[in-house]
Parts: sequence; C-alpha cells; structure tokens
Amino acid sequence: MRMSRLFSQTLREAPADSEIVSHQLLVRAGFIRQLGAGIFSYLPLAHRSLGKIMSIMREEINAIDGQEISMPVVQPADIWKESGRWYQIGSEMGRLKDKSDHDMILAMTHEEVVADLARGLIRSYRQLPALVYQLQTKWRDDPRPRAGLIRVREFTMLDSYSLDADWEGLDKQYQAHYEAYFRIYERCGLPTVAVLADTGMMGGKMAHEYMYLTPIGEDSLLFCDSCGHSANRQVAKTQKPKPVAEDKLPVEKVATPECSSIADLAEFLKIPTSKTAKAVFFTADLQDESGALKQEFIFCVVRGDMEVNETKVSNLVKAKELRPATDEEIIRTGAVPGYASPVGLKKVRVIVDELIPLSPNLVSGANEKGYHLLNVNYGRDFEAAEIADITSAGEGDACEKCGKPYRLSRGVEVGNIFKLGTRYTDALGCSFTDENGESHPIIMGSYGIGVGRLLACVAEEHHDEKGLIWPASIAPFPVHIVVLPGKTMDITPVVEELEKSLRQVGIEALVDDRGDSAGVKFNDADLIGLPLRVTVSERAYKNGGFELKLRSGGESWIVPIEEAVSVIEKTLADLK
Repeated sequence: MRMSRLFSQTLREAPADSEIVSHQLLVRAGFIRQLGAGIFSYLPLAHRSLGKIMSIMREEINAIDGQEISMPVVQPADIWKESGRWYQIGSEMGRLKDKSDHDMILAMTHEEVVADLARGLIRSYRQLPALVYQLQTKWRDDPRPRAGLIRVREFTMLDSYSLDADWEGLDKQYQAHYEAYFRIYERCGLPTVAVLADTGMMGGKMAHEYMYLTPIGEDSLLFCDSCGHSANRQVAKTQKPKPVAEDKLPVEKVATPECSSIADLAEFLKIPTSKTAKAVFFTADLQDESGALKQEFIFCVVRGDMEVNETKVSNLVKAKELRPATDEEIIRTGAVPGYASPVGLKKVRVIVDELIPLSPNLVSGANEKGYHLLNVNYGRDFEAAEIADITSAGEGDACEKCGKPYRLSRGVEVGNIFKLGTRYTDALGCSFTDENGESHPIIMGSYGIGVGRLLACVAEEHHDEKGLIWPASIAPFPVHIVVLPGKTMDITPVVEELEKSLRQVGIEALVDDRGDSAGVKFNDADLIGLPLRVTVSERAYKNGGFELKLRSGGESWIVPIEEAVSVIEKTLADLK
C-alpha cells in the first residue's frame, strides 16, 4: 500500500475532545474518525488491525469447536418481549418501528436470537453440546460515551453462545472460553486479569470480566494478594467486622446545626463514623406483574463508615433503571435531605445493610433540619422491607474468602463470560429430549469481546511519546518502507523490487512514497507505529544496503540488499 493513495491523514495535534492517549494517537495516526458521540469510522489502517484481531478470535473459538454464523442486527421485539428484557432494559436499548408499525430493536446482544434458533433446530440430546459465534455490529445507546473507542455506542463484538444438555457441559464450555479468551488477549499483546462480575442485564448464575488494568479504567477492582480472590467492586463482598454488643439506650433528640454530612456529624458529636446511620435515596423504575412500569422510592440505610453499592441495590429490587432521588422526591416521603431517618416514616420501602441490625445505638437523622437522634436501634425504632448486603467493599477491607486486606485497582473491561443457565431457554421454550424421551431446557452460556475496545486498549498499552507501537500480531502492516528519493538516481525500481520480494514471502508493506521531507516521514512512521521500519535511500543503496529499525526501540542497522528479505522475515518472526 502506497501512502500517497492511503485513504487517511496524520495529524500533528490531537483533537480537542480526545481524553486519553489511545484516542489521541488513533486519531492522529489516521486510524479512526468520529462521526457522532460514540460513533466512529474505522479507516484502512484500523480496519486492517481489526481484521487481524478478528482472525485471532476466529482461530481460538474455532479451536474450541465454535461454528461461525451471522445473526441480524435489527430484530423483532417479540423475542425480547418473550425473554422479558424488552421491559427490563431502559433507554440503552435502541427501539424503533418498521413501516408495518411492529416494534423492532437494534441488537445489543443476541441471546434471544440464539435461543430462538435453538428451539427451531435442536430436538435431541444428540445435537448437544453446540457452540456458535459471530463477529457482529451492536448498538447500545450509552448516555456517556467517552475515551474514544473505550466507551462507544456502536461497536463490533465477538459473541459466542454455548448450548448444553447439563450443567457439567456448561462448566466445560465456560472453562474453554475462560482459557481461549486469555490466549486471544495474549496474542494481541494485551495483559489482562479475570475477575468475578455482576451478571447485569444478561442474567444467569455467574460471570467473569476480563480487565486491562489501567488508571483510565472506569471499573474499580478488588484483589486479594493472599488467596488470589478478585472481583469487580460492583459485586465484591467483604467480611464485615461485627460491632460490639451494647445495651439499647433510650432515643434522644439533639441539636446538630450545620451537620448535614456524616463527616460533619461525627466531628460535631466526637464519635466515629461507624456509630452513625447513613441514609441514601434512589428512585427505581420497576416492572409490575402486568409488565407495566412504575416508579418506587428506595430508602437505603448503611453504617456511616460504609458506602452504598448501587449495583447491589439495583439487583435486589430488580430495577430496570435506578437513579439518585431528587430533594423533592425525598421531601415528599416526609424525610429531610441531610437529616433523614427511617424512624417514623410510613409507606416507604426501606432497605438496610446486613450490619445495621447488629449495630446498636446509632446516630440517625431526625427528619428535622438541624437535629439528629441518638441511640437509634433497628427493630425497636424502625424496620425495613429488606435486609441485605448493599455496601461496597474497598481498599483494605477484609477479603470475603480469607479475611486478608483487599487491594484496589482500576481497569477497563475488555471481555466477559456468563453462565446463563436456563434464563432464556425457559422464557422461549427452548428444550431437548434426553435418551429417556424426557424434555429438558437447554442450558446456555454467553461470551463476548468488544473488538474496537480491544484495539484501543492495545494502543493504550503500547505507545511512547512519539506514537503507537503495534504488536506484530495485529499491526496493520508489519513493515513500513520509508522512501528517501535520491538526487542522482531513481530509487523507485529498488523500492518496487523490495516490495515485490516481500510480497512473495507473504509480507505486506506500507510504502511512504510521498514527496515530504525525511523528518516528516520518520515522524509519521513513529506515529503510525508499524513494527519494523525499512529506509530505502540512494546513499544506503549505493553502499549496498537498507537501514532497518524496530519501532519498539534500539539502534538502526544496515542490512545488505541481497539479505534484506530473509533478515526482515526473521526479525518479524522473532517479534511474534
């Protein structure tokens, strides 16, 4: 490929709206262009890298007996209504109507379609296990797209779906994916870890997320260096310290002027925050038995030294959407923002953390501005609709497995795997007949990797101050030939012969044949970041060689012309 004809352009400066290094470099190096919020075009260089990533994915999923298929991006809503997710998923789902006024969706994922295919194709246990996969466009109307390709609305995903006759079969396919995904990331040059995760809108029994650890990540992850346990903070549990038993003291109302925060309250009363009850409020969109939506106010109570975990609350109440309640919504319940208490409130859904019933004589709001209640006790002074673990584990908290302290890190999710079980096959009536003629629901698993996000994370991991440094396995081209025209000879035939010889051994090159200066060409070569740069110049040619330089670092060296192809082959093989 000649750069003079490449449908792309390098930029000297990063776009003003780029937030992270990978976004800046992928735009500057001419890989991507943004069309709208979270919507990108992938130009030739990116398209080639994505193609190589997808080839790696195909090889690894084929190796565990995957069969590639292609499923529709636009789907009738009927199957999503059968599964219930039409009603459960909020505004992220792209809903539309066709010209016959039928409800349709833009695919977020394809569990329903696979279940629908399976109920039409699978009849007997002899047809199981099965594993199908695709590389397909998805749409999720994320309200906060950011960070270039890290968080987008339209994206390509590798998604595979396992179908089994029993749970042991699911466990086997889940483990096969668990290992295959690590091989995919390793071959792409991206270090990852797997952590326990929330099943979210997918549902099911278990999930793991693959995380690229980086400060730019939006996910908070907890690791126990003692026993090896790890989990996303959304679902992580901790061994909570049991409070010391005390006799229940009488409730006492005290003035606490300007103490609307837990920190101010604890300072004013000279008590630890663990002796306070923190009130946190949400408004949940819930689905009733008829499928209609309703809003419900949720009053959460946790100890003042802890934080409410929104994901745990959402899963507990089965919310379609959950948001912080407004002051107006809080006041309508009879509570007072900053001084709220569950004591005395009626017709309000109160959820308390499991530690609250064990914590005696807490300080709670009095539902009156400037006042709090001392010695509030669960069971005597107030009760709750639910008692559950609704707090977030954090740095230094005790690991749920061994009790040793957690370490907190941040990461970007680059893939996930789910044990769905019969969540979808029950809903869509997808079953098989066993050897005894008895009918059973098919057991499903679901597995996904965002291809563009993976590309962005590789760019985030492999770069320096000059530009990108692509791993040889997914670089758009392995070789970047920089042509420096001579003053006394036409260097073009030499370049064409080198390019032809490389092509004969299966090596494609990006050839910078533009009329720019050597400095511009070298800067662009560093910015684009192909693994090996080969400089062809009149001076080097007359001295019998080409100049080679690895983008990953080190000094350049001269290779005799007659040895150039074999040296390039060996160098690239060593890089892989």
